[in-house]
Amino acid sequence: MREIVFDTETTGLDPLTGDRLVEIGCVELVNRIPTGATYHCYFNPERAMPSAAEAVHGLSDRFLADKPRFAEKAAELLDFLGDDKLVAHNARFDFGFLNAELERCRLPLVDLERMIDSLTIARTLHPGAKHSLDALCSRYGIDRSHRVKHGALLDAELLAQLYIELTGGRQIGLGLVAEAQIVVGTSAAVLRPAMAGRAPRPPRPFFPSEAELARHAAFLDKLDNPIWRDGVA
Repeated sequence: MREIVFDTETTGLDPLTGDRLVEIGCVELVNRIPTGATYHCYFNPERAMPSAAEAVHGLSDRFLADKPRFAEKAAELLDFLGDDKLVAHNARFDFGFLNAELERCRLPLVDLERMIDSLTIARTLHPGAKHSLDALCSRYGIDRSHRVKHGALLDAELLAQLYIELTGGRQIGLGLVAEAQIVVGTSAAVLRPAMAGRAPRPPRPFFPSEAELARHAAFLDKLDNPIWRDGVA
């Protein structure tokens, strides 16, 4: 099962009033295990960056001036996303901006049926608690000491760890990550068990040997009317 955990940075809060997407970061999971495959891109928003937004993510007009426009990278991004489920924190915000950009490019929108909102999961598991990414990382012991400002890829990497914890924790992988080989293609990575190709282990017998039966009978002979002999001829 392939899932993409993603995060966005924007010029503001509402794409319907002209705010634009300026950064996207995506992390690929296969069977809830990070494969190492990621997608990350900055975009020139073709408008000025409000100071309030720049204070959050640190992306200035000067930094973004030479970055590609969303339309130039849309096909590449959609190829990475594929048709798989998309995980985001407060997902309607990120889906709203992603679909607004796709609509500007006259490309098909991402179906909301693909949306998994980790914020909704967190609210269900921890009602009444704080549900920000920072608060949840602290709750689950996820190191975020390197997070000085918001960054789409960094936040997607943190969210991937959090999503794994919210949906069952590391035991999902059953400790088999070290025994798997990650094969990375152009935009996707697939986990292949390292044991593939090994000769199957011969079946283990689960019935007692003649020697074990004899030892058991000798043990029963030492007991006074053992119940284990009830019904035995």
